[in-house]
Amino acid sequence: MARPNILFVMADQLAPHFTSTYGHPLVQTPHLDDLAERGVRFDAAYSNSPLCAPARFSMMAGQSITKIGAYDNASEFPSQIPTFAHYLRLMGYRTCLSGKMHFVGPDQLHGFNERLTTDIYPADFAWTPNWHEADLRIDKWYHGMDTLHEAGQAVATYQLDYDEQVGYEARRKLLDFARDNDDRPWFLCASFIHPHDPYVARPEWWDLYDHDDIDMPAPVSVTDLDPHSTRIRAAIGTDDIGHTPEHVRNSRHGYYANVSYFDHWVGDLVRTLGETGEMDNTVVMVTSDHGDMLGERGNWFKMSFYERSARVPLVMAGPGIAQDHTVGNVCGHLDFLPTFTDLAADERHEVPAMGVPIDGRSLLELAAGGADDMDETTGEYCAEMTSHPMFMIRRGSLKYIHCDTDPALMFDVDADPEETVNLADDVGHRADSAAFAAEVVTRWDSAAIREQVLSSQDARRILHSAMNTGDITSWDYEPPTDAANQYVRNHMDWADAGPRSRLPRFP
Repeated sequence: MARPNILFVMADQLAPHFTSTYGHPLVQTPHLDDLAERGVRFDAAYSNSPLCAPARFSMMAGQSITKIGAYDNASEFPSQIPTFAHYLRLMGYRTCLSGKMHFVGPDQLHGFNERLTTDIYPADFAWTPNWHEADLRIDKWYHGMDTLHEAGQAVATYQLDYDEQVGYEARRKLLDFARDNDDRPWFLCASFIHPHDPYVARPEWWDLYDHDDIDMPAPVSVTDLDPHSTRIRAAIGTDDIGHTPEHVRNSRHGYYANVSYFDHWVGDLVRTLGETGEMDNTVVMVTSDHGDMLGERGNWFKMSFYERSARVPLVMAGPGIAQDHTVGNVCGHLDFLPTFTDLAADERHEVPAMGVPIDGRSLLELAAGGADDMDETTGEYCAEMTSHPMFMIRRGSLKYIHCDTDPALMFDVDADPEETVNLADDVGHRADSAAFAAEVVTRWDSAAIREQVLSSQDARRILHSAMNTGDITSWDYEPPTDAANQYVRNHMDWADAGPRSRLPRFP
């Protein structure tokens, strides 16, 4: 069998809980549903770090964020770190990115042969946290509850502008792959910003939902919250800015609408595969970088290891993938790199030697309907709203969360999916809690990691100040355009230009 093409579609801030694919009774994701019916749905996939840039860097590198220094949304992604795009190129794949990957630093490709759009977020060090003043809110770029006040409808936003371009360019590239004369397989990543806040949707997606039907988060007592949740609430201005039940309903309505908008793009890209005759030779994989609490447990956005923040959807379909199958094994972003290289391998194209050790394992056996004894993943968080590293271990049904400044948290996610009962000090779970605590000490040197984070933050704040003094040289990506060879030009054979660009080919 020919090696498959790979279409990798990413949402931003999409929790699986808010899709019909994962059982939400109201949210409509018919195209993701269809993909899961003809493929595999993973029910316990996690982001390695529930924040945009760290999540994406660890996913591409197959390494945890503390190994590659990807601490926060202003951490540079060093060029020396191999990514799945590099390995796929070594295996003969054409690699292309359309949309967001939040690369920070002067390297804006990281192994991709081609990038079709600029990024929606800046590539410099402006968003660097300061753990020396961890309680200080940075108004310029922290999420805030004023986002809830903005929720509603609009015919255009910068996020809609961006995703329309991302989707158009990705679909155009699928057409170009089909009508060029290059027989090599391809990897295309189409990475959208929705349903990331602000929760503003076009009317046709907003109108999919009856406003009065929007479900509301369960009430929570703020006195029962863990310290990190309390810090997040303070940093986003939950009590200072305030919000009403109608703000909450508007925000969830807008989020649901934008989930359906993202799903529309999934459907459009999959339909294009059918139109180009590549459906049966392409593995489609859909995920997100992290989730959104969306008011559950009294919190919003991400930045914690609770399920709606840290868990991601993961659906795969295509040649070699089981049909209408679910996988319960715990897994995560760290497993994507070896999964992609396994998909790309055959008897003539072996998986290259890894330039550095990776932290994940391939999910291909599970995706094919087989068994795997591995049932765990880890997470790390070293960004805003904390002053010390946070670590997560999910193994089987148990999730353990540690931070030096906070009491430990442990939940049985299967028995308690809303994570309302902390088992860390429960008498019946004393052995599990002690074992996890000992494992955290073995896996991570928290004090050393904190010093590394502080050193990185201090250096980046100086660099940012210097880079913004005098003339500014931007790292933001500008897609090249070869207008001289587009459409019809006088150095081309006029009679050949039309047939060359036509699909299906003109006889």
